[in-house]
Amino acid sequence: MNCKSIVSALAILITLNLSAQRIAVLSDIHVTPGSANEGAMRTAVEEINKTPYDLVVVNGDLGTEGSDWELTNVKGILDKIKHPTFLIPGNHESTWSQSATKTFIDLWGNDRFVAETDSIILIGISCGPYMKMGNGNIKQEDLHWLDETLGKMTTSGKKVLSFNHYPLLSDLDNLDDYLAILERYPVIGHINGHYHTWKSYNAGGPESGSDLPCVMVRALDMGKGDYGYSEIEIDPSWVHIYNKRIGYPRQAKYAFANTIDHKKSKKKEKPQIIAPKNFEVQKLWSDNASVFTRLGFDKNNVYFGTSTGNAQAVSKNDGAIRWTVPTGASLFSRPVSLGKDVAVPMHNGIMFIDAATGKVRSKHKSKEGPYVADGTITPDGKGYIQGGYKRIERLNPVNGKIVWVYDSIFNYCQAAPAIEGNDLVFGAWDTKLRMLDLRTGKLRWAWDNGMNGNLFSPGNVVPVISGDKVFVVTPDRYMTALDRSSGRQLWRDNSHRYRESIGHSEDGSRIYAKTMDGELVAVDATAPEFKELWTIDLGLGYEHAPCVIVEKDGYIYTGSLKGKVTVTRADNHELLASLPLGCSEVNGIDVDPFNGDIYVSLIEGTIFRIRNNN
Repeated sequence: MNCKSIVSALAILITLNLSAQRIAVLSDIHVTPGSANEGAMRTAVEEINKTPYDLVVVNGDLGTEGSDWELTNVKGILDKIKHPTFLIPGNHESTWSQSATKTFIDLWGNDRFVAETDSIILIGISCGPYMKMGNGNIKQEDLHWLDETLGKMTTSGKKVLSFNHYPLLSDLDNLDDYLAILERYPVIGHINGHYHTWKSYNAGGPESGSDLPCVMVRALDMGKGDYGYSEIEIDPSWVHIYNKRIGYPRQAKYAFANTIDHKKSKKKEKPQIIAPKNFEVQKLWSDNASVFTRLGFDKNNVYFGTSTGNAQAVSKNDGAIRWTVPTGASLFSRPVSLGKDVAVPMHNGIMFIDAATGKVRSKHKSKEGPYVADGTITPDGKGYIQGGYKRIERLNPVNGKIVWVYDSIFNYCQAAPAIEGNDLVFGAWDTKLRMLDLRTGKLRWAWDNGMNGNLFSPGNVVPVISGDKVFVVTPDRYMTALDRSSGRQLWRDNSHRYRESIGHSEDGSRIYAKTMDGELVAVDATAPEFKELWTIDLGLGYEHAPCVIVEKDGYIYTGSLKGKVTVTRADNHELLASLPLGCSEVNGIDVDPFNGDIYVSLIEGTIFRIRNNN
């Protein structure tokens, strides 16, 4: 090679190096104050600051329990990064969150990002699940934002690298919608974390037909003293992914071509909803935002809250929107009809809204954390019971004034309480199931399952009171029967993998539970010992949606993780139908107290009515 050729080759090499983009990716850092991960994170930041990165991406799971003190602490560490830094939350910030996901947005301004370098657009969005067990889910408003943002920014001719905490696999229930948007634009690949391991795969998995490259990157702590992060280097031809162990040279892990010429995923036909004979299924509402709440009712309207913080009323007659009231943060508790008013539990109190006009009448401020529990009216209509962060309270439904507060709870309660007579039973994420006196709020008894970890608590299960017993299922995969008067444990059964989904027959003689294997189990509520009556396979596969089970007019309704509602005959336990209402989790099965219709809301923002004309 002559001298001129060598100079030309060097010039080309220098040009390529100058145009390469270097990105540090921190994923699954799980920093708890005082932990080994905190020390490793501080060292990682020092090392990152000494390296000429173009920017840094923090790709979810900043903490473990989503607490404010965890997030505030980790922000103090991440603020020391000298390079431009962009963040999205992971499931540990959205599934378990002291602030019901609000603190992350307060600290960092948003839960999604878009950034540009000289040659590439980086874009990342949050993925849920949100404040309960479920698959990952991209909020409806984030899908709209993603489409709109890429539509505007890619006109420059730049390519796109996508980020999410979750992989582009079946872990995301609305993967098809997400992937369809990414495939409309010049996306070169996708980066995710979540599983604390390295993996290279194609979007959608082997059956999708897509060859969009994806890489699952490491966690901060990979075990056995291996602390580190990932490094991405993008040049005009290739995207290189490196393992960067703290204090060691980087090691090449994966590479994929910097190209947008990818095969697209196969389009899937949406399954047809075939209702049982004499049943009607109607989509009443479809929102531009996600819906995390169950539903409230009065004679005319259905009430719910959205992920964008709107309390909304929709006509039961024609599905028309009656009113929308902004509250300022995502809503997780169902609104409760109080007659003339509707109570909307929110992030900093309870808002009382005129049911007819949507005018805000008053607000009951909270000094603690958010309301994420489902409230309820007492059977006599004279009390409104609402759970919140570290408390449950009774309010006067006429004027909203507090009657009593029980505040000896050490985490939030989430599901609706069970009420019968003067007994009020509820669970919380502090390991305890409690019974209070409905009249005074005084504690009668408390029970726990012997597990020390909060995540095994009866925090998001609606207990069942039947006769002289209280029944509950918990994430430790047991069903438990307790003596109603004393809270004494009568029996515990783990012959099935129970979780947080339970209900009862209309006459109270049977307890129903959905298992993690998609079964419906019926148990004799009157027997002194555990007595299984029957079990059927609902055909749902792996299942952990914490959705109440309802029997109405001789039919049992069960909600699922991926948008299906099953209908089973109670008399002969025949599975009549599995209704594919959508792709996302069913928030709850709710009965309209005015006419007995069944309503369900799905996280993807839809509301359905199931009417039994038998």
